Amino acid sequence: MDKTETPVVSEQVDKKPGIFLRMFITLAEVYSFIARFFKEAFLPPFEGKELLRQCFEIGYRSALLISTTGFITGVVFTKQSRPSLAEFGATSWLPSLVGIALLRTLAPLLTGLIAAGKVGSSIGAELGSMRVTEQIDAMEVSATNPFKFLVATRVLAATITIPILTFYTGLIGMLGALLNVAMFEETSAKLFFQASLEQITFLDITASTVKAILFGFTIGIVGCYKGYNSSKGTEGVGKAANSAVVVSMFLIFIEEVISVQFFGLFRS
Repeated sequence: MDKTETPVVSEQVDKKPGIFLRMFITLAEVYSFIARFFKEAFLPPFEGKELLRQCFEIGYRSALLISTTGFITGVVFTKQSRPSLAEFGATSWLPSLVGIALLRTLAPLLTGLIAAGKVGSSIGAELGSMRVTEQIDAMEVSATNPFKFLVATRVLAATITIPILTFYTGLIGMLGALLNVAMFEETSAKLFFQASLEQITFLDITASTVKAILFGFTIGIVGCYKGYNSSKGTEGVGKAANSAVVVSMFLIFIEEVISVQFFGLFRS
C-alpha cells in the first residue's frame, strides 16, 4: 500500500503586543493626533462657521445641566458650611468662603466633569458613527480635510466654551448661595457679592481660567481621538463614547491636582 505523506504545516501564532508595548503605541498615537491638531488648527483655510456652530452646540448642550448643578451646589455648600462657621461665631465669613470655594475649585471642576459627560460622550459618539458609516472616508475621497473640519473645530470649540461656562457656573452657584444666605442671615445682594468677591485675587481668576482651558482641551481632544479612531461597527461607537467620558474625567482630576499644586506655589 502506498503511504501518502501528509505535509506538516507549521502553525504561526500571532503574538499580541504586551501591555507596556500597547501603552507606548497608544501614547505615540495620541502624541501624533495632538501634533496633527496643532498643525491643522492654526493653518488656513479656517473653518470659522463650523467653529461657531460647535461653540453654540457645546454651550447649548451643557447650559441647562450646568445651571441646575451650579445652583444646587451653591445652596448645598452654603447650607453645609453654616454649622461649622457658627461654632466659631464666624457666619459673617460665609459669603467669602462660598466665593473662594466656587471660583477657585468648584466652578472649573463641576463644569469640566459635566462637560465630560455631556460633550465628551456626544463628540465620541458623533465621530464614531461617522467613522463606522464611512462618512469620514467619503470626505477624504472628496478632497475635504475631515480632520480640520471635524476634529480641529470641536477641540477649539471646547477649549473656548468651557472657560465661559466655568464663570457662568460660578455666577449661578453664587446666586444659589445668595438665596440661602438671604433666607437665614437676611443679607442684601450687594453686601453678599461685595463680601464674596473681596477675597478673590487676580491669581484666582487666572488659575480658574487656565484650569478651564485645560479641561476644555482635554475633553475635546479625548472625545475626538476616541471617536475618530473608533472601529468594530456600532459596538465601537458605544465604546468610543464611554471611554471618552471615563478618560476625560480621569485626566481632569489629574490636571486639577497638578494645577492646585502649581498655583499653590505662587500663593505661598
